[in-house]
Amino acid sequence: MRRKDREVTDWHEIIAIMQRCDVCRIALNNGDFPYILPLNFGMEAADGRVELYFHGATAGRKYELIRRDDHAAFEMDCSHRLITDPEQGNCSMAYESVIGQGRITLLPEGEKPAALERIMLHYRQEGFAYSQAALPATTVFKLTVERMTAKRRPVK
Repeated sequence: MRRKDREVTDWHEIIAIMQRCDVCRIALNNGDFPYILPLNFGMEAADGRVELYFHGATAGRKYELIRRDDHAAFEMDCSHRLITDPEQGNCSMAYESVIGQGRITLLPEGEKPAALERIMLHYRQEGFAYSQAALPATTVFKLTVERMTAKRRPVK
């Protein structure tokens, strides 16, 4: 990381940043160019391990790409605030961000309810009664994080 002064290294701080984010972008291998998707997500973090959970329809390009290559990168960011310095004619952005890589697993039917609960918990909707009839029409997958880094540029 070029800007070591902005690096966040404490695991608990990194998890706190992730908890503040509301969208996670995943990048999948699509040959010449990556395929990037913004997704709602949930997470489970314990003992230095992080799993990110996502859901979607039962068919689509992302699933074709995941079946071909389960490697993925992810990015999430939050706490955005424009910083301007009219006297110097400069502007910048305050932010917090996490990037990383891992592998994606499509979850079997029996693991879907717990993963969907993780997603709803991320958006502070504990006990949300989603339609059981929607489960067969929903694919749920997780990204097991293998490595990640975080940065923060606070407002001074």
